[in-house]
Amino acid sequence: MSVADFHRLYYGAGEHGGTWKDTYWLGVPTWKCPLDLWVYQEILHETRPDTIVETGTWRGGSALFLASICDLLGRGRVVTIDTEDPGGRPAHDRITYVTGSSTDPGIVREVEGIVGRSRAMVILDSDHSRDHVLGELRAYGPIVSPSHYLVVEDTNINGHPVLPDWGPGPMEAVEEFLRESEDFVVDENREKLLLTFNPRGYLRKVDPGS
Repeated sequence: MSVADFHRLYYGAGEHGGTWKDTYWLGVPTWKCPLDLWVYQEILHETRPDTIVETGTWRGGSALFLASICDLLGRGRVVTIDTEDPGGRPAHDRITYVTGSSTDPGIVREVEGIVGRSRAMVILDSDHSRDHVLGELRAYGPIVSPSHYLVVEDTNINGHPVLPDWGPGPMEAVEEFLRESEDFVVDENREKLLLTFNPRGYLRKVDPGS
């Protein structure tokens, strides 16, 4: 069985309620591949961002995971954005919830104000259509600090290798963004655990001083 075959098997089981759709962090639903969460903690340990901006909050499981790693590191905060607040999300001193569209100019300005001059990374996991993700990349790419990460989640859909009938999505947005920007490079080393929901989605901002 190839990695792509296992990826389709693992993802498909999740679509029916198993694997990644039955994953929790401290009791909070967290629809992620655990191998990607492991990579996130490695990134946070190595880069030590002051602010992590997340688009797509849902129940708040991934925000809580990131905040928990920040607790262990003794630094960092999470700003997480979603169009809806279903209630019941975990309260944590390091988490700030923002309600609205991640591409709304007012929301972007609000987040820019929160981030300020702090060292920032960004994780995109909201609307998975190509145009929306591309809009997020253009809006939030500038706030990512040099040598920090802009992670585009779910680049595996639209046949990469799952959900082949999805239509242009995050992977296609990444391809277009990289054609128009020289500020980021794909860090394939972050795919070392083989199964990732974010193939070619770990983008590292170039440090012009390095």
